[in-house]
Amino acid sequence: MSCATCTPVFYNKKRYLTFGIITLVALALPFIALEGNHLFLLSFDKKQLHLLFTTFDMQELYLMPFLLMLLFLGVFLVTTLGGRVWCGWACPQTIFRVVYRDLIETKLLGIRRTIANKQTPPKENQGFKKALAVAIWIGLAFLVASNFMWYFIPPEDFFTYLRSPAEHPVLFGFLFAISGFLIFDILLLKENFCIYVCPYARVQSVMYDEETLQTLYDTKRGGLVFDASGKKLWSKPPGKDDECTGCEACVRICPTHIDIRKGMQLECINCLECADACTKVMNKLGKETLISWTSPNALTQHRNTKFLRFRTLAYGIVLSVVFGLLLFMGTQKEYMLLNINRTTELYKVQEKSIENAYTFLFQNTDSVDHTYHFEVDHPHIRIERPREPFLLQAGQKAKRIVILSTDQELARDERKDTPIPIVITAYAVDQKEKISITRNTVFVYPRQSIIKEGR
Repeated sequence: MSCATCTPVFYNKKRYLTFGIITLVALALPFIALEGNHLFLLSFDKKQLHLLFTTFDMQELYLMPFLLMLLFLGVFLVTTLGGRVWCGWACPQTIFRVVYRDLIETKLLGIRRTIANKQTPPKENQGFKKALAVAIWIGLAFLVASNFMWYFIPPEDFFTYLRSPAEHPVLFGFLFAISGFLIFDILLLKENFCIYVCPYARVQSVMYDEETLQTLYDTKRGGLVFDASGKKLWSKPPGKDDECTGCEACVRICPTHIDIRKGMQLECINCLECADACTKVMNKLGKETLISWTSPNALTQHRNTKFLRFRTLAYGIVLSVVFGLLLFMGTQKEYMLLNINRTTELYKVQEKSIENAYTFLFQNTDSVDHTYHFEVDHPHIRIERPREPFLLQAGQKAKRIVILSTDQELARDERKDTPIPIVITAYAVDQKEKISITRNTVFVYPRQSIIKEGR
């Protein structure tokens, strides 16, 4: 097919731009905060979830199921639309290998001859340069590990903890463990991680359909290189109309060491480097590339890929519903948590009153300090202790022993105690309209025989 007037499409610059944007976002996101609330942070240290500048305590993690559903449904939708586009365009493993192999080894130090050939091993007698490349990556590995941990320990605390390693052995243990894995992965495991370790490659095929974007070789134009059983017949198809030149530029540049002309393979990560290599060769011949990012139906029927179809629409609708529920649930944040437990002593009979004791577990889940107190809805039951409001700092928990009493006769049962339902309203004195919650409990009034004995 002649391509004298068409403009060739190259993906490498777009992919590198995507890598740069993802890296900048990943580095900057942990530092984005408003009044101490981060845009996103899952703090194991303080047992908090920060989402969209709102802080949720671990007891409020009703948002986590929605976040997980968004994650998995998003993976399903992206895979159905673009195949393993995540692997080739956004996966940290791919980005790190490009940084190490193509940037450090090839462009910076010249250990490898060219980015276009990933099959040939590095040059011999490059010991110093190889050691330098390893040293550079070790430094980057610690930066990446630190960046990862900033999503679980806020940067402002992370850098403070670094000054006292003896007091934070768990942090340093994770830092060295993650860095060690990154060093082993990028220097030794390499693309074998994608081929043998990553589970995503194993489940992707069940999400594909005939409209899923894939890296495909046009066998009708290029000619068959492999038979139906996967056996390689030749490097260059012998037919006079077969356009494949047999240059195998697509094979040499592949980071996972496959021949895309064999068809869809588990190892393909949709990086499209083979498509760029083929485009360069075919463009010199005035023809369109034989390898492109398209769907099987679009390739065979010579049309555009159908992105709007039942499966993608279904995923999109469900994602929208889950995202809407996430936003709604995010507005239901409680700025104070309160648990009320009765003590083992049901009541205490005084000379002129009956007392019930409770254990109140308060927590200020707001980002600012508040003074708290509470009320009882029963007209004849009063708060005996504490009489005055009390202060809780932001994020602070506190246990208070609360005594409620009555000097009125609330029941006259001779044979059994009488539980009287009451409603306790706890609130922040300075923001009662915004921060106020109610809890149901009971006030136990003793039977008459107990009252007579106690008095």
